Amino acid sequence: MKIAAATLTLLLAFALSTFVRSNSAQERGGEHGGQRGGGARDVGHGHVPAHGPEAAREGRPAENRAPEQHPQEGHRFQDRPNHPEAPHVHRDDHWIGHDSGRGDEHYHLDHPWEHGHFEGGFGRGHVWRLRGGNRERFWFGGYYFSVAPWEYDYVGDWFWDRDQIVIYEDPDHDGWYLGYNVRLGTYVHVTFLGR
Repeated sequence: MKIAAATLTLLLAFALSTFVRSNSAQERGGEHGGQRGGGARDVGHGHVPAHGPEAAREGRPAENRAPEQHPQEGHRFQDRPNHPEAPHVHRDDHWIGHDSGRGDEHYHLDHPWEHGHFEGGFGRGHVWRLRGGNRERFWFGGYYFSVAPWEYDYVGDWFWDRDQIVIYEDPDHDGWYLGYNVRLGTYVHVTFLGR
């Protein structure tokens, strides 16, 4: 009986240890220590940019890409060691990766804002908690959004039921907003699906 109790105690200790390690890795941004976002102290970790990105001065012209190539293909975002390989914002509010410019045909929508404009507020004073969904359709505060399909890879480590998000206006692409993840410091283009 004592051997069975000792074995049970060891199994419980092992299970608890595994659970704690797993949750700790998730809080750091995934199994790889947050390399997709939030790995460096100057990206993410609760920082909310004071403003959105400036309009692109000189973008990567769309004509330099094959028509079927998405805007982010071949683009490198990891500008410093331990920074994410995804569009992100530094603590000095410098937006990395928002540079394709107004003329980028990949962000053209035939019916911009077809579901109306998001009116929940933009920027630092309007931090929302995700309440569910996935990359195709997520929500918070009764507002629904969708991530640009070619940016799906950049939200693989988002927690759709609890991450904090801030919406910024996109100065270059009509009908698009930028959804910024406070924990990771990464962002993606999102469209508003309505209330």
